[in-house]
Amino acid sequence: MRGRGGAGFPTHFKWAAAAAEQTDLKFVVANADEGDAGTFIDRMIMEGDPHALIEGMAICAQAIGASQGKVYLRSEYPHAEVILESALQSARNEGILGDHFDIEIAIGAGSYVCGEETALLESLEGRRGEVRARPPFPTTSGLFGKPTIVNNVLTFALAAAIMRVGGEHYGSLGVESSKGT
Repeated sequence: MRGRGGAGFPTHFKWAAAAAEQTDLKFVVANADEGDAGTFIDRMIMEGDPHALIEGMAICAQAIGASQGKVYLRSEYPHAEVILESALQSARNEGILGDHFDIEIAIGAGSYVCGEETALLESLEGRRGEVRARPPFPTTSGLFGKPTIVNNVLTFALAAAIMRVGGEHYGSLGVESSKGT
């Protein structure tokens, strides 16, 4: 699967790099900033099926060994925040989230540049959202200097869907040079 952000970067490369890191703390971050005008897919998922995002983030956490998750949510989505918080609490009540892995919502700073993963991390750390020089990449030194996966909401939701239907079925939806949706 390729990430559903602008770059279309192969998700498995990022996840494998973070999984290989040996550290006491790793993060999974959902980029729900969605700054492009007229784009509402993240909001639709969070308001219509927030558990798809939660499930995808939990799958990523299991794959890389993360214990903390954050959803970086744009401030213009207060309704999505309420729905997502309710879904997070439901997942905690069912034992899906908790001490092993939990997710919290962080409200974005309202800057277009924070849609870029390193600027988003800067904002989450309480600084001005500015793009970081690379390397190091977030998979080795991301949030608070720890290995971090940053994917958008649709990428996490699709990871959950792929786990349900299988990679072969998901790949059959596209064409040979561009498998999946």
